[in-house]
Amino acid sequence: MRLLLDTHVFLWWVADHPSLSPLARSAIADAGNECLVSVVSCWELAIKTSLGKLELGQSLERFVPEQLAANQFQLLPMDLRHTLRVAALPWHHRDPFDRLLVAQCQAEGLTLVSADGAMAAYGLPVLW
Repeated sequence: MRLLLDTHVFLWWVADHPSLSPLARSAIADAGNECLVSVVSCWELAIKTSLGKLELGQSLERFVPEQLAANQFQLLPMDLRHTLRVAALPWHHRDPFDRLLVAQCQAEGLTLVSADGAMAAYGLPVLW
């Protein structure tokens, strides 16, 4: 299975946070699954760190590549198909980062790993 980790899931996995559901934890740990982190999530982390809403304990430039490598996560780039697909999405969710993640899942046939219940309204596979 190809899994796209929502931003909070990426952070919770890295921190071994108890909020991560057992099902999500098991799916991410399963070597048979490919886990992806979107460049959209990296952008969201950049915004939150620059606003002082998120402290990572090290620079974002170091944190993201180290965590991707340490956890064998692949980086999913954002392309024109993803951005244009957002225009066709219903407004179940107003967060621009989440809307782009939904568009990426739809375009790439990915399962989204997210605790955000609003994501299921888009009809994509959501694992939690």
